[in-house]
Amino acid sequence: MPEPISYKDKLLLVGSCFTEHIGNKLEELKFDVLQNPNGILFDPFSVAGSLVSYTTNRQYNGDDLFYLNEVWQSWHHHSRFSNTNKDECLRMINESQARAHRFLKEADWVIITLGSSFSYRLAEDGMPVANCHRAPAQTFRKHMMSIEETNTALDNCIHQLFHFNKKLRILFTVSPVRHIRDGVVENNRSKARLIEVVHHLVNKFDRLFYFPAYELVIDVLRDYRFYDIDMVHPNYPATEFVLEKFRQHYIDEASQQLMEEVRKIVVARKHKPFQPDTNAHRQFLQNHYNKARELRERYPFLNLTEEIAYFSKP
Repeated sequence: MPEPISYKDKLLLVGSCFTEHIGNKLEELKFDVLQNPNGILFDPFSVAGSLVSYTTNRQYNGDDLFYLNEVWQSWHHHSRFSNTNKDECLRMINESQARAHRFLKEADWVIITLGSSFSYRLAEDGMPVANCHRAPAQTFRKHMMSIEETNTALDNCIHQLFHFNKKLRILFTVSPVRHIRDGVVENNRSKARLIEVVHHLVNKFDRLFYFPAYELVIDVLRDYRFYDIDMVHPNYPATEFVLEKFRQHYIDEASQQLMEEVRKIVVARKHKPFQPDTNAHRQFLQNHYNKARELRERYPFLNLTEEIAYFSKP
């Protein structure tokens, strides 16, 4: 990668739950990150649609919502936006849209994790949905997107992103989480289509890159001891292995060194003292307060407000 990610970059992360493994780690280490403004998304159509909506700052209205299970919901958003109050649901959605629009305009990177080629469509009109919200199964038609459909959706999205933000770079990855409920064969077909399209796009655009999270888990670790008890989600050691490879190959050297300094401050902030009234603990707080202040003075772009406030407790 000619220009790796640095601490001064703004990073928008969109896609499946594996996106949030990467995003949470970067956010914890004080990178400037915005994650999944629509909530978790799995299929290429939903990912592409959400990104295009940020470029236009689409604002939703009451007609975009539906009422189910005693709450107002959006077919394009995760259930974390659902609310018993319709106006509050709209407020949360539109605030997230506006924030994503502002952030994307200044972003240096979009990191996209695709989870599945399967797209769910409303049975009544064929509209693609990003989240089923526990609606009855007969509400939807399950559709595996073809390579051509996936390529068209993402290609159009990329053109609009590059038109909206001239400096933007995009890093694609395919989630290593197995969608076994689709069937073992169907899961492999689904992942294969995503991988084929992503590599086609990376070869087409010079500001697109690929991080092989899927291959690292499936082909390098290649053992069920690296999965959680459900045998579907990579466990903590697997996730840490992938994140370490991400750090080594996609983050610049100066930022890698700074990550280690930030990590020490973050770990110290999580420390739970057995005897908080001792001089030893007060000295611990003072030492790390000084370190956090010194680090912020050297790197003003780091947001260490929470840590400094914690270490300054009397």
